[in-house]
Amino acid sequence: MKCPFCAYEESRVIDSRPTDEGERIRRRRECLKCQKRFTTYEIIENLPVIVIKKDNSREPFNREKVLGGLMRACEKRPVSIDMLEHLIDDIEANLQNSLDREVTSEKIGELVMDRLKGIDEVAYVRFASVYRQFKDIDTFMSELNKLMKQ
Repeated sequence: MKCPFCAYEESRVIDSRPTDEGERIRRRRECLKCQKRFTTYEIIENLPVIVIKKDNSREPFNREKVLGGLMRACEKRPVSIDMLEHLIDDIEANLQNSLDREVTSEKIGELVMDRLKGIDEVAYVRFASVYRQFKDIDTFMSELNKLMKQ
């Protein structure tokens, strides 16, 4: 870290504290050359995740869209908004931690269904019926039979 006073590149950290609810770290530093003190901030770099849609168009990941689909699937079900927010946080963290900056909408749908299956089976079937675009009762029954076998 370059000293703002003398431009020397070596300093030592005197104090570190989290700020902004743990989103940033504030560091007090001391220049090893001029002994003046200065403050720096570290933040986590979140790179945007781009979603590749079925028509090959691309758009930034939008958690509100995922939440909207989940809320429709969980309508009149005993699933709290907090549970849905946690589910989306988990998916978003999974996407941020992957090395891929682009992800298909199919991959996001699969991640949602994996987690939703453990929360509420009725909501899972509702979400799957829209996501997988069930054409008739046979494909719907096939998905129900898979769920019952598990």
